[in-house]
Amino acid sequence: MAPILDVAGAQLARMRSMNAAYHQRFFADIRFTMLVSLGLLAAGFALDDRLFLALPVVALLGGCQTAFDASYLIFSRQYAARLERLIDVELGRDVLVAHRLEDAYLFPLDRPKIVTFTLSGFSWFGFMTALYTLAGVAVYVTGLALSLPVIASGIGAAAGTAYLVTLGVATVAALGVGLWWFPGGEGEDRLRRILDDAFGTDRDAATTA
Repeated sequence: MAPILDVAGAQLARMRSMNAAYHQRFFADIRFTMLVSLGLLAAGFALDDRLFLALPVVALLGGCQTAFDASYLIFSRQYAARLERLIDVELGRDVLVAHRLEDAYLFPLDRPKIVTFTLSGFSWFGFMTALYTLAGVAVYVTGLALSLPVIASGIGAAAGTAYLVTLGVATVAALGVGLWWFPGGEGEDRLRRILDDAFGTDRDAATTA
């Protein structure tokens, strides 16, 4: 059987690779959503105002997708942090401190947050998360405002009602599940229960709570 350090090191490398991949995915999805939104806005004014109807949908899907990307960042960081602490215990000294640097410089784990944004331990990473979120909300609201005249005069009452009801249900569902999973702590609580069972209670909990 492989020594525990070999197994933990292999798992740590896997988690760090996942973290890097989902950081790239996150920013790729941000860029894609931004470009599509700007393209729809320009095309709506220049070609057909019915294109404005797609703006809230793109903003909502873009927000959900980037939150999905961020959920994997949290997943990989939670596991990587425990692995680094385990390796440090086995080595008898604190050699791997990346998880502490990430807590201090990026965003802290084990604190209530909106995806990766928290006022406790606020950072540039948190500012950018807030900026992207507010930009997405602005696109959603602008698209909805531009769509209302189209609905009133262009696509008919039945289609307009179906559009608004579907968009509203999807938005409320996304917000509800997102609040339950991120600020409500359900996602990270699930991770901690399994990690505590596998590694024992996190000895650094007091410093990150």
